[in-house]
Amino acid sequence: MNTLKNKVVLRGIFSAALIAGLGFSSFAQVQKDNWHNLDFKKDSVFGISTEKAYLELLKGKKSTPVIVGVLDGGVDIKHEDLLSVIWVNKKEIAGNGKDDDKNGYIDDVNGWNFIGSAKGSVSHEALELTRVLRRDKARFEGVTAETVKPADKSAFEQYQKEQADFDKQTNEAKNAVANIGGLKIALDAMVKNMGKENPTLADFQNYKASSDMEGRLKNIMVSQLQNSTYEDFYKTQIVKGLDHYQDQLAYNLNLDFDPRAEFVGDNYADSKQRNYGSNDVTGPDASHGTHVSGIIAANRTNNIGIKGVADNVQIMGVRSVPDGDERDKDVANAIRYAVSNGAKVLNMSFGKAYSWDKNAVDEAVKYAMSKDVLIIQAAGNDNKDLDVEKSFPDRRYEGGGTAEAYIVVGASGSADDKTLKADFSNYGKTTVDVFAPGVKIYSTVPGSKYEAYNGTSMAAPVVAGVASLIREYYPKLTAVQVKDIIMKSVVKVNHNVDIEGAEGETPKSVPFADICISGGIVNAYNALKLAADYK
Repeated sequence: MNTLKNKVVLRGIFSAALIAGLGFSSFAQVQKDNWHNLDFKKDSVFGISTEKAYLELLKGKKSTPVIVGVLDGGVDIKHEDLLSVIWVNKKEIAGNGKDDDKNGYIDDVNGWNFIGSAKGSVSHEALELTRVLRRDKARFEGVTAETVKPADKSAFEQYQKEQADFDKQTNEAKNAVANIGGLKIALDAMVKNMGKENPTLADFQNYKASSDMEGRLKNIMVSQLQNSTYEDFYKTQIVKGLDHYQDQLAYNLNLDFDPRAEFVGDNYADSKQRNYGSNDVTGPDASHGTHVSGIIAANRTNNIGIKGVADNVQIMGVRSVPDGDERDKDVANAIRYAVSNGAKVLNMSFGKAYSWDKNAVDEAVKYAMSKDVLIIQAAGNDNKDLDVEKSFPDRRYEGGGTAEAYIVVGASGSADDKTLKADFSNYGKTTVDVFAPGVKIYSTVPGSKYEAYNGTSMAAPVVAGVASLIREYYPKLTAVQVKDIIMKSVVKVNHNVDIEGAEGETPKSVPFADICISGGIVNAYNALKLAADYK
């Protein structure tokens, strides 16, 4: 799913376990806008010491530009803080309707869109679970454990698992719509009684509740408004929450929804088909990809907006991820396109629990490895152990073997305490490589605006930025060497962190070393120091 959205819990008034899926959270403490680039010793936040690296290690040094492929839902190439860092295909003449560079893509001036055509672009999509269930229903609906053929038993059991998972997610979405909708009605009534459009913390503190339910709602709002405004809470938690789950039911978990033929028009069964799509790299909703791009490479010298991690990067937008689950064919083609057109770092802030054609993606990853490209992938936001739960794409190839220049990133917070692991972040002692800042990360969004998002989707581009910095200033290092440097230069965490359980359960305390391979938080300063002497 393109946003890899993190968990948000609305407790105390309804019995739903998790109101999940928002890309924002008002539970996080207020942070400095640039905290992820700051230094722990100097600034008392667990950033990656980017600014320290520029001040002490990079001043006066020359760099070479690095192309970063942002495989995402779209990039606002006209954003004020990204305009100067957008990749331009100099071999292509814009707008002439010709494939000037003969790469198979017409007018691909700033990248490519594999989920669109001249007819428009895919916005919403089904989950991969929905698609594989639809496929397998055609084969197994009406079949029972008693009537299934022995040769089909394994596939039938997988179908049963898919159906159970689909039913579970559908019921959760329905409950969430009912719960958030109920909360909205109750909150709207309370605010109406106050006679104020945007009540303050003091207004809620002074409000006299007329029932136990109102009392619980009042307490929730007093807690929420400690670090937020009513307007922000209502917009990001209530309105966006309701929209998210309604969209899940209408699109993501709808067995009858399939926009592919209308907007893409390819032969989806042909995994080797390459030349389809359009040159619209922005698409209908570029918020996620624009945010990711800003974290990596927002202009550091224009005195507006924010500062990206890297200072000499060209962002190549490759649109391949809709609001729903990305398709393996598009991911494979997006990887191939970015690599073939010069990208040396790929950021993939997406993932899913099922795969339609893993082999197609594996072959594309192998191609990237053969071209000395480093892939950075977000671990995901379901608070799951990836040593146990499957997630795709995956650096482990079907049939054996592993992509060596491939980094999986979990999300960390700003405090060096038990909350350092972001409560939503996936983890894995043998599957997640590193952690990086991913809570309240302030970056670019469409329309030359800026917002703070949470997610491993934000942590991955922090690491992609560090990888780009290393490749800028030490271009002779290989992708595998850059990964080795990033892994060896983390700031080790020598204390336990909490892993949240189900609602009502006490969090489990585990050593940080048990939730990722490196046992630490990525650090740009340490990485660049190590790169300078790396042998």
